[in-house]
Amino acid sequence: MVKMQRNTILVVLSFFAIYFIWGSTYLWNKIAVTELPAFMLAGFRFVIAGTLIFIISKILGLPLKITKKQFKNTFIAGFLFLTFGNGVVVWALKFVDSGFAALEVSAQPLVVLLMMRVLQGKKIQPMSVIGVVLGITGIFLLVGQQEIIAQEGAILGMVLIFICMLSWSYGSLFVGKADLPSNFFVNTGYQMLSSGISLLLISPLLGETWSSPLEWSTPVLWSMLLLIIFGSIVTFTAFNYLLRIVSPEKVATSSYVNPIIAMILGWYFLNEAITLQSAIASVILLTGVYFINTKKSLTIFSRFSGKRIPK
Repeated sequence: MVKMQRNTILVVLSFFAIYFIWGSTYLWNKIAVTELPAFMLAGFRFVIAGTLIFIISKILGLPLKITKKQFKNTFIAGFLFLTFGNGVVVWALKFVDSGFAALEVSAQPLVVLLMMRVLQGKKIQPMSVIGVVLGITGIFLLVGQQEIIAQEGAILGMVLIFICMLSWSYGSLFVGKADLPSNFFVNTGYQMLSSGISLLLISPLLGETWSSPLEWSTPVLWSMLLLIIFGSIVTFTAFNYLLRIVSPEKVATSSYVNPIIAMILGWYFLNEAITLQSAIASVILLTGVYFINTKKSLTIFSRFSGKRIPK
């Protein structure tokens, strides 16, 4: 009974982490990137987070030894998700609002679906087709706003985020078949540490000027601390824990909540505008994501398939 209650509490706290904390990372990144270079910011975040994960793993007695193939695969996954994926998104936040970025990123399930069709030949189900149509419509409404396009660098920011979605989507397909460390905590540590080092090596090559944490403002220091502890260690641990405890489609519901949290926080703390068109686009886009993630079937399609409709 006590164990069941403890597991329930852990599940609730984990959902809170992937819903609200992950949605908050757009705000923290936006605050930090106003003063810090994007790749340096992401590099420091993941090097420190990865190091802390290894220290915690050692204390918990988790085996850290992995094969050369697993190390290679964690490096590739880290590059796709964090080095390129996260590093470039942080850079894009210099040009677009945090809420806008989160909403565009929420279309990733659509990109994954299309990529699976192109690269793996997987058939797109009728419900997913509806989701794709709604998703494309929502994205079109989102990025087609003249008041946003007119902002300096906005189009560049939109394109950068879309390229990151391609990287994340391919990464999702890659990790599904790759030989990775069996312990998710250790796996995350290797990905974060390798990507963090890569980001710090790339940073000076791009001409970024580093600064000492002693020179950072208080909001930036707090944002970096929150990104490391909560935005990296806590959320990734919660995400992987939930994947082992509950169904994947329930975990995927974070796609609906994250952009809403990001938009509200951006509006409240950074005075970011939420336009009517953005609100309409978010409803259409997130409805499309729901249709893509759902395992339900439409009665009209089941009727013509000759199969009994599940109740």
